[in-house]
Amino acid sequence: MQMRTIEISVGAFVLAGALALVFLAVKVSGVDLTASRDTYTVQARFNDVAGLRERAKVSLAGVTIGRVARIEADMNYGEAIAVLELNGQPGNLPLDTGARIVTEGLLGARYVSLSLGIEEDYLTEGDMITDTQGALVLESLIGDFVTKMGAN
Repeated sequence: MQMRTIEISVGAFVLAGALALVFLAVKVSGVDLTASRDTYTVQARFNDVAGLRERAKVSLAGVTIGRVARIEADMNYGEAIAVLELNGQPGNLPLDTGARIVTEGLLGARYVSLSLGIEEDYLTEGDMITDTQGALVLESLIGDFVTKMGAN
C-alpha cells in the first residue's frame, strides 16, 4: 500500500513538472491561446529591421497592443516593410503615429514601439506608418566609430 502511494506521488510530481514546462514553452513562444480578438493591420516602412522577428510585440507606452505579422522586403526602395497586426478596431492611432524598433533591455529581443501623433485623422486597415526609425545595430556603430578614429 505504501509503495502504491509513493508511485502515485511521483507520477503526480512528474505530471506537474510536464505541465509547468508546457506552460513556460507557451509563454516564452509568444503564442496567444485566447479567443481571437478584433484586429487590423497597418504597415511600417523601415530602413533596417535587424533583429526584428515575426510575432515580436508592438507596444504603445510600454503596453503590448499587437504583434508583427510579417516582414517583407521592398526591392524598389531597398527598405523593409513590417506588417503590424494591432488589437482593437481602427480609429485609435493618429495618421502621424511614429514607429521605431527598440530593444528590450541591453541585449533583449527587438520590438516595435509606437508613439502617438497629433493628427485628427486616424490610421485604418492597410495604412502605412511613414514616421519610422530603424534598428540601431551595435556592430555598425562600432564599425563607424573605428573607421572615424582610424581616419584621424
